[in-house]
Amino acid sequence: MKFLNTKNLAVYILLVLPAVAAAQSTTTTTGSSSNAIPTAVPFLNISPDSRSGAMGDAGVALSPDVNANYWNPAKLAFLENNDDISLSYSPWLRNLVPDVNLAYLSYAHKIDERNSFGASLRYFNLGSIQLIDNNQTDLGTYKPNELSLDASFARKFGNNLSLGLTLRYIYSNFSSGAFVSGSGQQNKAGNAVSAGVSMYYTKPYGNNSVFAFGAHISNIGNKISYTSTGPSYFLPANLKLGVANTWTIDDLSKFTVAFDINKLLVPTPPIRDNDGNIVKGRNDDVSVPAGIFQSFGDAPGGFSEELKELTFSPGVEYLYNNLFAVRAGYFYENPDKGGRHYATTGVGVKYDIFKFDFSYLIASQKNSPLANTLRFTLSASFGGTNNASKR
Repeated sequence: MKFLNTKNLAVYILLVLPAVAAAQSTTTTTGSSSNAIPTAVPFLNISPDSRSGAMGDAGVALSPDVNANYWNPAKLAFLENNDDISLSYSPWLRNLVPDVNLAYLSYAHKIDERNSFGASLRYFNLGSIQLIDNNQTDLGTYKPNELSLDASFARKFGNNLSLGLTLRYIYSNFSSGAFVSGSGQQNKAGNAVSAGVSMYYTKPYGNNSVFAFGAHISNIGNKISYTSTGPSYFLPANLKLGVANTWTIDDLSKFTVAFDINKLLVPTPPIRDNDGNIVKGRNDDVSVPAGIFQSFGDAPGGFSEELKELTFSPGVEYLYNNLFAVRAGYFYENPDKGGRHYATTGVGVKYDIFKFDFSYLIASQKNSPLANTLRFTLSASFGGTNNASKR
């Protein structure tokens, strides 16, 4: 019989099962502390690309690019090129574990002037876990991983509005058929299917300035389970709202300010006594639809605690001659609901059909597992602009 090495089991719980063992760990996959609202597969809410990563994780209403597949698929309808592809990579939580990383591949195709198709693959490598049997014999290592595969369709309605629909398959595997010591439960890979809806509104005004608003609801799907007979857990259903405004300073320079607000659409765990009875709050063992509606008013501390569950992402971007960009931003999560807060910065360079973007995360907390996080993105546009949107 195979077991997870005790030392590595702590990392396994920390990175993969925050919903199961939030009270036992100090950090979750996203870098939040254990008082964050727990969900399964939280890797789905890690910002994958360098552009938004450099702007404090703001991206819902930014000008469209191929990574709209993650931020707001409705923006795909406003892409200027017929085909775009992007590959992003980020070493993750390197202050905590040495071999965890996130890779993201994104593709978009303009079907015609109004319709676009997008697809993306997200792969989260959780490093290596040592396996031993009940005689403490080394059985080698196992490399747990999680991934999601998306397909999106976006359509323009008029010159200023677009809507998007996304279907997502989620796979989370960290068991290798092993047993968790003492549990008696057979581990298995988790599988789920989810859907998302999005919208994007953009309106030019004044002297070549542009205002944009975006909204994206994602990860609305079945609960996921990791054992043969054990409980199942909520996906990180999520609501993003954002605005952005771009000013044309002169013939060569543009300046953008963006601001996103984010909220998880999952129930807040109630406060329970030693016997498991609910003292304050509401029962979080509910269906997915009930959990979404309940998430707006179930915090044990009332409305003031509901406000604490929002995260905020202001960001700025300066673009010179459509060839060079400088970006900065800030991300804030309330200390009682995860406690992440960090500054970000980065640059972008375009050469011919290629773009390279880089971002760097500057954590505000001492010894933060997110400190010095790097993201790299390489993208390319090809296929001409025959089907590009006319605005």
